[in-house]
Amino acid sequence: MRYADWGERSPRWAGIRSQEIDVSGTKVHYLSAGKGQGRLTHLLIHPLAGSASMWMDTIAELSAHGPVIAPDLPGSVFGHTDSPHPRASKAELGARFLRAFTGRMGLKVTVTHGWSMGGLVAVHFATSSPDRVDRLVLACPALPGPIPPDEVTFWRVLGRPLLVVGPGLLRGVLRVAGQRMIDFKLRAYADPGAWSGGVVGDDLERLSPEMLALLRDELRATDPRRLGDAIAAFASVLSSLYVNRDAAHRMIDQLGMPTLLLAGAQDKLVTTTTIDDVAARRPDWTHRTFPSAGHLLPLTETREYVATVADWLD
Repeated sequence: MRYADWGERSPRWAGIRSQEIDVSGTKVHYLSAGKGQGRLTHLLIHPLAGSASMWMDTIAELSAHGPVIAPDLPGSVFGHTDSPHPRASKAELGARFLRAFTGRMGLKVTVTHGWSMGGLVAVHFATSSPDRVDRLVLACPALPGPIPPDEVTFWRVLGRPLLVVGPGLLRGVLRVAGQRMIDFKLRAYADPGAWSGGVVGDDLERLSPEMLALLRDELRATDPRRLGDAIAAFASVLSSLYVNRDAAHRMIDQLGMPTLLLAGAQDKLVTTTTIDDVAARRPDWTHRTFPSAGHLLPLTETREYVATVADWLD
C-alpha cells in the first residue's frame, strides 16, 4: 500500500510519504517524513515478516525529532521492495542491503532502530558499517539468550542439518497453508479483544484503530507466495539464536556506538530473560523495560517509545 502523502488515509499520518529508489538494480520502496538540517536521520528497520508500514504510528511521532526513513527490506512479506533472490531476507544480507541503501540515499550517519528480527539486522548493519550508525536502538530484538544445556546439545548436533532441510519443507507447507495463516491473522486484527495476549503478549486493543485497519488491509492484499520469503529470514534468526550463537555474541560485544535496549515485560517471543542476558553482556548500554508492553512495543507504547528515544538522545 502506497500514498504520495499518507495523510490521504489518515490525518495522523500526514506528511509521511511513500517513495521509491533504485538500489543496485532493485526498486526499493521506503517511507519518509520529518525535516531537520544537520540532525541525525532515524533509520527504522522493520520485523522481517512485516514491512516499513508497521512503523507508521512511530514515524508520525518520531518525525518531530528529525528526518525519518523506513525502507521495505528485500523479501519482506507485506512490503513493496523487489527480492533479487530467494535468500535476500536473511539478516546478514539485509545489512548489506542497508549499506547500499544508505549510500544511495546519502545517509552518512543515522540513529538506527531495529525491531524484533529487524534488531538482528540492525546489529549486523552496525557491526559491518559502524560509520553509518551513530546511535543504535534495539526494540525487542531477536538476539541470543540463555538456553538449557540439553537444547545446546540438540542445536549443536541437529541444528545445521535442520536449517538446511527445514526451509524447503516449510516452503512446501506454505504453498498449502499460506492463505490459512493470513486468514488467521486477519481474524485476530478483526477482533483484537478476543486475541489479546496471544503469542506476542500484547493487548491488540491498544493499537490505534488506524493501525489495525492498515494491518488488515495489508494482510488482505498479501500474496501467500511471498510468505516463502520469510522462511529465509526465520532460518537466519534461528541460526543466530541457537546454532551460530558465538558469532552473534561477538557482534554484540564488538558494537562501539551508544545503544538503547528496549523490551516489553509481557513479550512472549523475546523474553525478559533474553533481554537481561544481553544487558548483562553489555552493562554500558541503556536498558528500559516497559511493564505493560509485549512484542509490539513500538505500536502499543508509541509515544513512550519515542519519548524514551528522544530523552536518551538528549
